[in-house]
Amino acid sequence: MVIKKNIGLITQLNCVIVVHFSPPLSFCCILCCRDLPQYGHKQWQSYFGRTFDVYTKLWKFQQQHRQVLDSRYGLKRWQIGEVASKIGQLYYHYYLRTSETSYLNEAFSFYSAIRQRSYYFQVNKEDRPELVVKKLRYYARYIVVCLLLNKMDLVKVLVKELSEEIEDYTQRFNTEDQLEWNLVLQEVAAFIEADPVVILNDNNSVVTISNRLQEGSVPPLEQGMVVGQLILADALIIGNCNNQVKFSELTIDMFRMLQALEREPVNLATQTSKQGTMEPNEKPAKRENPHKYLLYKPTFSQLFTFLSASFKELPANSVLLIYLSATGVFPTGHSDYEGPYDFGGVLTNTNRDVVNGETVQKRNQAQKEMHCLHPGDLFPFTRKPLFVIVDSSNSTAYKNFTNLFGQPLVCLLSPTVYPKSVQDQTQRGSLFTLFLYSPLLAFSSVCGLSSVQRGLWERAQEFLRKVYRDIGQMITRSRTIDQAFLQFFGDEFLRLLLIRFVFCSAALRLHKLFRESRSFPESYPELPKQDTVESSLLQKHILELATMLDVQSLFWDDSLEAY
Repeated sequence: MVIKKNIGLITQLNCVIVVHFSPPLSFCCILCCRDLPQYGHKQWQSYFGRTFDVYTKLWKFQQQHRQVLDSRYGLKRWQIGEVASKIGQLYYHYYLRTSETSYLNEAFSFYSAIRQRSYYFQVNKEDRPELVVKKLRYYARYIVVCLLLNKMDLVKVLVKELSEEIEDYTQRFNTEDQLEWNLVLQEVAAFIEADPVVILNDNNSVVTISNRLQEGSVPPLEQGMVVGQLILADALIIGNCNNQVKFSELTIDMFRMLQALEREPVNLATQTSKQGTMEPNEKPAKRENPHKYLLYKPTFSQLFTFLSASFKELPANSVLLIYLSATGVFPTGHSDYEGPYDFGGVLTNTNRDVVNGETVQKRNQAQKEMHCLHPGDLFPFTRKPLFVIVDSSNSTAYKNFTNLFGQPLVCLLSPTVYPKSVQDQTQRGSLFTLFLYSPLLAFSSVCGLSSVQRGLWERAQEFLRKVYRDIGQMITRSRTIDQAFLQFFGDEFLRLLLIRFVFCSAALRLHKLFRESRSFPESYPELPKQDTVESSLLQKHILELATMLDVQSLFWDDSLEAY
């Protein structure tokens, strides 16, 4: 009677989940949590809380009554694995919606337990292809979480196991999704190999380095230095580059920027009595990371919806960051008046945007591209502090901003032309974003290095910390710098992005391969070059770093020779 009572208790139909028990036991499917709107911070939380509550009861229930469930109801291990997988999936989606990296560890603990306890082992003996697909999907989700936690050694093991599972699946069942699963393998393999430079131990084994924000990685403000008190609260990370490496609707550029806006995760096992038992309302004491929206190839309407929701809920004294990694859209004609819609912009997805039921194929030359985010489209959002990063072949379109409302506004713009040797690497991610993610990785890559010994890497990183301190002082001590930069400098994430941007600009200006002005990053407002990107002190530092890496011949040793 106790079991029947609990089964009835857990069986719920409340537009959020259906949990249904019947002999043989069949577990859990989340109907709506995944499909709830991702934008907005509040409307989805109650649904997630109720879902966590039901799954927690379900998990404890099967633990307490495992023997009876096994003998009377024929409980199978893969069904327990399915519950654990759903809980891991809930933690992962909670991470996506809150940006709290600690929840990644919770997802990992459940996914790891499934593999360690071989919950899905018996699935291959069942003559049911849909069960094997559940196992394959579990592997794909586990790999995503491991990628985000930089557990690259484990990722490689999981990819090997997934490959074997896919091969077995396609041999046993004549299914139509074979090509799709093979594509998943190709995508994750390309993702793993995307980093252009590897760090090697003394025994030549590859070392995985995290590039999330860590204690001591951001140069502190000078004592008495007055900067803005703005805090980065929300970030839209948008990826719409053609032919760029991706996995699970996450391009390599999005993946890198995502980590550049996060602190190193804390293992919640140290914060809770039991690993894998943290409730969604048990947030860490302080919100460490900005809230992020990850938009892979959004339509204009989708992008605008997320942007409007984020703008609406932005707290006071906070900053909205927009990162655009997208194909450039260029104007087709010239007009007498050049306004914010006359320079083109970046591409938005056209697949789902239709007019009168039909996709628009042609337009008048005098009309503007409708599947494009123009600089003018962002003007309404400059009513609040806005920090924009554009990595595109038409990034300079966003130089044509007008600060209509007097709020802090900065745009960091990528080069629009790269030397051929750098262009060949664009499928593995943009060099500009790589500099914002890991300046030393990008510097090594642009110098043609494919590997760096760990000892040398650590010495170079230590040297860069000194360079970052000097760049920070250049920015705060400049008498001609636009105040917008200083307004953003109080936030650690934005401070580090600005410092890395200056370093990138200075390094490319000294590199012999970068000859055109279009190959240098730009900004709005423009930085005072003599105080920052063309500073003799910074040029000296870059040459010292090049000497440390034994690539000094690739740089001009006298900056005057570069012009």
